[in-house]
Amino acid sequence: EKQVAELGGDLVQAGGSLRLSCSTSGFTFDDYTIGWFRQAPGKEREAVSSICNRDGRRWSADSVKGRFTISSNSAAKTVYLQMNNLKPEDTAVYYCAAGWGVFYEFASPDNYDHWGRGTQVTVSS
Repeated sequence: EKQVAELGGDLVQAGGSLRLSCSTSGFTFDDYTIGWFRQAPGKEREAVSSICNRDGRRWSADSVKGRFTISSNSAAKTVYLQMNNLKPEDTAVYYCAAGWGVFYEFASPDNYDHWGRGTQVTVSS
């Protein structure tokens, strides 16, 4: 069974840092693109950052560029999202998702087939 699972959500003060982990199992990790999405209360889900394990391409939303860094560890079959200089507007449930192959629309949820249950990130002001 193909699975992804998020870890690392927490309550942090503005300006602080967190690292989220997305662990995967049941599929060939290097064949997949892994993305992070988030959804705040009353708002639509938005794409945050993605990495294509096949060719190494990365994408990040403008709202997190310079603050969030996505990385991938093939041996551990895990993708990380390092989040620095967190802001209250980063508060959301963060979801990890996996999509097979190489694609260019990183921000489209339709490209991702397997989703985790989410982890809560709360940034206090």
